[in-house]
Amino acid sequence: KGYLAYMKIYLWSVILLMALASCSTGYKIEGSSSILQLDGKMLFVKIPQGNQLVKIDSAEVIHGIFSMEGAVDSAMIASLYMDDESIMPFVVEEGDIRIQIDNTHIMVTGTPLNDRLYHFVKSRSVLEDRVYEVERMESRMIMDGKSEEEIVLEVGKEREKLSNELDELAKTFIQENYENVLGPGVFIMLCNGFPYPVVTPVIEEIVNGAPEKFKNNQMVKGYMETARENMKKLQTSR
Repeated sequence: KGYLAYMKIYLWSVILLMALASCSTGYKIEGSSSILQLDGKMLFVKIPQGNQLVKIDSAEVIHGIFSMEGAVDSAMIASLYMDDESIMPFVVEEGDIRIQIDNTHIMVTGTPLNDRLYHFVKSRSVLEDRVYEVERMESRMIMDGKSEEEIVLEVGKEREKLSNELDELAKTFIQENYENVLGPGVFIMLCNGFPYPVVTPVIEEIVNGAPEKFKNNQMVKGYMETARENMKKLQTSR
């Protein structure tokens, strides 16, 4: 009887430990940088918590290399900071996260949500490069002595087209990620591009078609409440 009782206690202990282990999984960040100015600097991982950013991890860059690891219960949108300057967004999630920073680009790979996020970032960068080319085209047209009407017509048409493509890219990505942390995270990144919280037709379309989980996200809900108040004030002031 004593042996059987001991075995029961032992088996329950093993089951309990396995259950606890399954509740908390680990992340490992392996980073590299070719930017000399980062050497010797401390990098911090911060996540939004209420109206604040909370530091959850940190590492020193030594000879262009940095690493961090810890436990994570669920995927979280985070940002990599140097002092008070945000370097890049990424997702803290289970697995081996690889971060590469150089003068031409920043890339995060190795885990499913980060791979998805940086595919979106790359697609957006391609469109933003085209926006820059439109600005250069306008300058060339001015130098070539084109008329103001011709410049406004051609450049304006191209700007509108690219603006619509950028909106569509962001909208589609958010809609495809309503149910995970990327949806609300990229939504807030999109909204941060406005000078103050407003509700645009694209924002309205994203939120109206979203599930309750997305609408009730603390960041999304807070933004929309402020933005709708601002829209009311704008309407009453007219």
